[in-house]
Amino acid sequence: MPVNVLIRIALLGAVSATLFVFEGLAPRPVPWMKVGLGNIPVVAVLFIYGPLAALIVCCLKLILGGLVGGLVAGPTFVISMGGTCVSWCVMSLCHRIRLLDLSPVGISIWGACAHQVTQLVIAYLFVGQFAIFSLFPIALLTATVTGILIGFLACWVLSLLSFVQKR
Repeated sequence: MPVNVLIRIALLGAVSATLFVFEGLAPRPVPWMKVGLGNIPVVAVLFIYGPLAALIVCCLKLILGGLVGGLVAGPTFVISMGGTCVSWCVMSLCHRIRLLDLSPVGISIWGACAHQVTQLVIAYLFVGQFAIFSLFPIALLTATVTGILIGFLACWVLSLLSFVQKR
């Protein structure tokens, strides 16, 4: 990859980590639920530079956001890391499968749902309470809503970036 592309990816990774940290400071309607603002740059980078660049942004978000937020150790980090990895895999596959021809909104919904399901499975492995799976309906509903929001915001960012590149 050219140096200027790596710099842009690093910058978007820093933006992703910053959004991740600031969102962690905001009050939440449900204890585990976050909108996922740090995923806006991930989705945008996936569409501009592809899956490998999106993985770099995901890793930067996790590492930098975890260090600043103090979450690099313990079950919270493991749950977040697992959700992020599976979400990236699902979004990358959805992006690669041209038959689906999904927009950033569609890919964001798939990523958010994969993230929530993975987090519940990992939480079950930590807690061992099967009752945790009763949260699946609310987790998928919130993932769909937040996936739509993040997808639209990613579309907006993509349009802004294409405007900047045309100038």
